[in-house]
Amino acid sequence: MTAALLERRFLADYARTGTNLLLLVLVPVTFVIVAAPTLADAAKILGGARGGPGIETVTAGWAAAFLTGIAMYFQVASSRATDRRLVLAGLSRARLATARLLTGAGLAVAATAAALIALAARQGLADPVRIIAGTAMFAIVYLAIGAVVGALVPTPVNGTVLLLFVWILDVFFGPSLSGSTSPLLRVLPTHFISLWTVNQPPGHGGPSTLAWSGVWIVGALAAAYLVVAATPGRRPAAAPTRPAGQLRVGLRMGLNDWKRTPLLWLLLAAVPAVFILLSAAITPHGSSPVVVRELGVQITTIMDPAMIHPGTMAPEAIASLAALVGVFIVLDARAADRRLVLAGQRAFVAVATRVALVMLAAVVATVVSLAVTATVFTAEQWAVYGLGSLVIAITYGLIGMLLGPIFGRVSGVFMAFLLPFIDLGLGQSPMLGGDPADWALWMPGYGGMRVLIDGGLTASFDEGPILAVALAWIVVLAGAVVVLLRRTIRG
Repeated sequence: MTAALLERRFLADYARTGTNLLLLVLVPVTFVIVAAPTLADAAKILGGARGGPGIETVTAGWAAAFLTGIAMYFQVASSRATDRRLVLAGLSRARLATARLLTGAGLAVAATAAALIALAARQGLADPVRIIAGTAMFAIVYLAIGAVVGALVPTPVNGTVLLLFVWILDVFFGPSLSGSTSPLLRVLPTHFISLWTVNQPPGHGGPSTLAWSGVWIVGALAAAYLVVAATPGRRPAAAPTRPAGQLRVGLRMGLNDWKRTPLLWLLLAAVPAVFILLSAAITPHGSSPVVVRELGVQITTIMDPAMIHPGTMAPEAIASLAALVGVFIVLDARAADRRLVLAGQRAFVAVATRVALVMLAAVVATVVSLAVTATVFTAEQWAVYGLGSLVIAITYGLIGMLLGPIFGRVSGVFMAFLLPFIDLGLGQSPMLGGDPADWALWMPGYGGMRVLIDGGLTASFDEGPILAVALAWIVVLAGAVVVLLRRTIRG
């Protein structure tokens, strides 16, 4: 009875934010309807699960997992103080953990239904029992993963980056998209679920894919129950002034806060590195058309995807990381900045401090990315290639600073991942169609990506006008950030 009451309260709290419900439509539409054909093309290049309906079917599972994992993370991470008070008031840890997981089950049902509706609208359900069960298993596994990360990593920027890191590894290096037969990749959370959902043989002996999927589900839920029951913990605290002096103090305080979250620095370094190195390891040799500009003339050249994929994989990871850092630096510091302004700090100093911290994170991610990229990819013009990477990182760091106040934590995280995925992963990737899609020309990552491709694949710099457009995006976004944050801080 108590668990059911708590579950209703927890679900009502989630539904109270309208953008959360909007994303139940937006995320499945993005993955299942918009991205599925492009992902099928990518699977053909990478040697994945035969492309076509198999890939398009499993995108429903990816969407359900994404929605459920992020929603469950915030259910657990943002309620640690509340849960602690409930336990002190006499609620048993077992009932609390049960209520949280039942809430996750409700979120998983909603995410699964939304993903399946999108899939049915796109292509129908050829094998409804297998597809419905497989999509639900994706959601259940990520319900558990989101709960575990939420309990163990309460700092939102750390936790969401870690969770998305696991999800992206699972999707892009799982059997459906990469087709890799490496035994190491069988430990990915939905490796066997993906194979079972598309009715693909595992390619190795041992128990069936359904049996292994069941092991993952039972093990993940058991781990989530134990961790959530053991961790009704505490919430991190915010800390507390003449323009240059205030800026120095603000930056020092921000950096001291980052010292208490070393996982953030590790993830800023590890996420781009892992994706660059894994993309180099799994991409098969072949031929793919790529549109470049050489000596002022636009040409289509045939290149080996195994040679160019590592150099073009990092921008999406860098952009998502920068956007997530932007979201949480603004949201986590909002209350403290308001108090500082009331105590006499200039509002523009508070804004400048937050912008500078986001830019620092963007630089860190870019430098690490370039260092790792240099081990598996040789750019024709390293300075230009690095400039393109930095432009992308700064652009999406500023976008993240806008997403946080507008969408809030949960929806802001979704958007911080979806925008780079749509822009850089689908619209700008030189491996998918050679030339950017028409709509991609209007996206914020277009200029930075064209500069990066020019520096990586050609011997002369020909994208000066496009670089100017990219810098104009940065100026406009910075202006919007200043206006929005000044209003938010004073508000």
